[in-house]
Amino acid sequence: MTTLQGGPSAPDGPPAAPAAAPEAAGTAGPPPALADGVELIGESKGSGYKQPPSLVRRADGQTLQLTRLLYLVLEAADGRRSLAEIAEQTSAKFGKQVSAENVRTLIDSQLLPLGLLRLADGSQPEVKKADPLLGMRFRYSVTDPERTRKLTAPFAVLFNPFIVVAVTAAFLAACWWVLLVKGLASATHEAFANPGLVLLILLVTVLSAGFHEFGHAAAARRGGATPGAMGTGLYLMWPAFYTDVTDSYRLGRGGRLRTDLGGLYFNAIVAVAIMGIWWATGFDALLLVVVTQILQMVRQLMPMVRFDGYHILADATGVPDLFQRIKPTLLALVPWRKTAPEAQLLKPWARAVVTVWVLVTVPLLLFSLVSMVVALPRILGTAWDSGWKQQAMLAQSAAAGDFADAAVRLLAIICIALPVLGIGYILLRLGRQVLTGLWQRTRGKAVQRGIALAAVAAVTAGLAWAWWPGSETYRPVQPYERGTLADITTAVFPAATASGLAEGRPGRTVALWPAGARKPTREQPQLSMVLVPRAGSAPQGTTESTAPAPAAPSWVFPFDKPAPPQEGGNQSLAVNTTDGSVVYDVAFALVWAEDGEDVRDRNEAYAFASCKDCAAVAVGFQVVLIVGQADVIVPENLSAAANYDCVRCLTYALASQLVLTLDGPLSPDGMSKLNSLWQQIAEYGRNLQNVPLAEIEGTLRGFKDQISEIIRTDPSASPGGGTPTTAPTPSTGAGPTPSPGATLPPSPGATDQPAPGETVVPAPGETTAPEPTLAPDPSQPPTGAVEPAPVTTSAAPTDTAPPAPYGGAGAQR
Repeated sequence: MTTLQGGPSAPDGPPAAPAAAPEAAGTAGPPPALADGVELIGESKGSGYKQPPSLVRRADGQTLQLTRLLYLVLEAADGRRSLAEIAEQTSAKFGKQVSAENVRTLIDSQLLPLGLLRLADGSQPEVKKADPLLGMRFRYSVTDPERTRKLTAPFAVLFNPFIVVAVTAAFLAACWWVLLVKGLASATHEAFANPGLVLLILLVTVLSAGFHEFGHAAAARRGGATPGAMGTGLYLMWPAFYTDVTDSYRLGRGGRLRTDLGGLYFNAIVAVAIMGIWWATGFDALLLVVVTQILQMVRQLMPMVRFDGYHILADATGVPDLFQRIKPTLLALVPWRKTAPEAQLLKPWARAVVTVWVLVTVPLLLFSLVSMVVALPRILGTAWDSGWKQQAMLAQSAAAGDFADAAVRLLAIICIALPVLGIGYILLRLGRQVLTGLWQRTRGKAVQRGIALAAVAAVTAGLAWAWWPGSETYRPVQPYERGTLADITTAVFPAATASGLAEGRPGRTVALWPAGARKPTREQPQLSMVLVPRAGSAPQGTTESTAPAPAAPSWVFPFDKPAPPQEGGNQSLAVNTTDGSVVYDVAFALVWAEDGEDVRDRNEAYAFASCKDCAAVAVGFQVVLIVGQADVIVPENLSAAANYDCVRCLTYALASQLVLTLDGPLSPDGMSKLNSLWQQIAEYGRNLQNVPLAEIEGTLRGFKDQISEIIRTDPSASPGGGTPTTAPTPSTGAGPTPSPGATLPPSPGATDQPAPGETVVPAPGETTAPEPTLAPDPSQPPTGAVEPAPVTTSAAPTDTAPPAPYGGAGAQR
């Protein structure tokens, strides 16, 4: 990140001042003289102010904005001139008469409190540097200014226009190829299969972040400015590098923007260099470094905090410290309030840009702060849980002598701890600043202080209520949670619906268990069934969306509507009659059947469309698990996809069914594995709209193989680990049906697009080799019960809105 040391303070007010202004030099002592280390930079070039401010830098690196009059007085205070001589020279340059008394007033009230002049006894003033909440903390300089200049001088040549154009073109081509052609699957697999590669990628990423700072310093040198120290520190909640390029303020707008963009340009150089190394070695894991450079660049372009994007916006508008413009900008927007002169200092175009920035930044920062406070208990619970897990894996790796993996675990623990410590530090500093500010502003005002104390008490009570330990307050975030904005506030404001449950969100309900049965816990959940009607009443054995669904369209097709599913059945029905839309319907079900019961379960998937530029996708996935023997096993697996009176439309129906038998109940370990797998299957169904159609069938087949493997290796369900009793064969039926001219894929990234005019007949059920079978846990429903646990989601008829979240899953937690 670029660091403009402290940023210039506003011309009409210093960032901080001593409690009382000392006696100025020249009042009753030697002539006024500049304090040691004070540097006069001059008038700001390309300023967004109507009257461009003049810039001065103190010895501590703080840059200050001064009015032209203050700057002329400071410029004349050379330690030799008296007050009268300073006034005479200032009047000549300022164009208006300035008296010695005026000079004395300006020195005593402005220049001396800012720490720009020596005291009357010739000593140096004590100054307090600005300490913004969003500033960098715990700085540690790695290089001094002289060393920085020597290290970065050779890189200034990289800003030759021809080199810049070539690198930019190569970088854009690399981004397109890596993200849209090659992809990152092989790179990710190759890297994470070897912990040493993860460490290497992390090391290269950290070094590239340091090289980013070389870009800022080299760009400053290219423009004629002198870069200062380089080092590291803590920004917000993460370690960061910094470069002091305060001297770039003496450059014009173009030179300052080059300095701001220099770091991003050097990230692009790293990405192009890595692509060259990949081309020479074919080492796919290196492509992840290209992605980390892109992510760094995107993060740096954020203008809400002091990243490169903030400085780019500030230098483009000529308003050096945007955060100081927040208060006057907001006050100027109050309709009944007279616009203060401070709000009119900017040029109209600069004021418009700053206003837009304020209106975007302030809500985002406030939202981030509220989310941080509300989510803190869950973050602490997750960090504590993950930290102990990583510590256990660290001890295991160290004991096994796998030091590469141990190093990865140690870095993981550090990465877990840093955000928590950063959040705590930010909240403590913010609380301290607010309390100190309220106490100082209400000094001598009893009524206002009472109101302030009441407000502080109310906030404290709210925080205590939100953070008070409860059953859900500090619960670690689970893999099956979505993490939406609504979920963040669930612990504080539990969702309430008419049924007591909301699809895809935590809720509370009443459940009954047989007397003496083992009840599920969060650590050992059990499979369950949730029956919630989508509209009206739903057939028994089906689970549908709890979200209010739009009224079903009238049936326009020249065939009968499929009958509702019977008990133990599973049906996915996607019907689209709205032009320009995409409708998904997904039904996943897990059914347990007891020894001796007839198995006549039916799994159905129907996709029908009658519209223009539209698509309908239906996916039904059913797993039937039979304990022991069954005299009648006649499962049905049906799918149909049809277009009627369609123009450029596409329908896709996939029905996939697996029937397995078990010799006995699953062991506790086997049931735990099945629970975990079903959660993954449910999560896959929730995001099915983002999966290419060509991949769905293969993925579901993989899930069936995993279920079969769990049963095959379970000693209870398949004694001895041998070949268990066979079951009726699993089957899959799929049918994509496009209309002539169909061009709209039903899911982002779908590649299985039929040619115009092509019609694909739904495939009959496939027959595969017999697979092992599986039995329910003893704690499952009593003898004779059939427990379907389907999950159904429906998308609203639109091609951009995602489908509604899941209401139930095969493994409820």
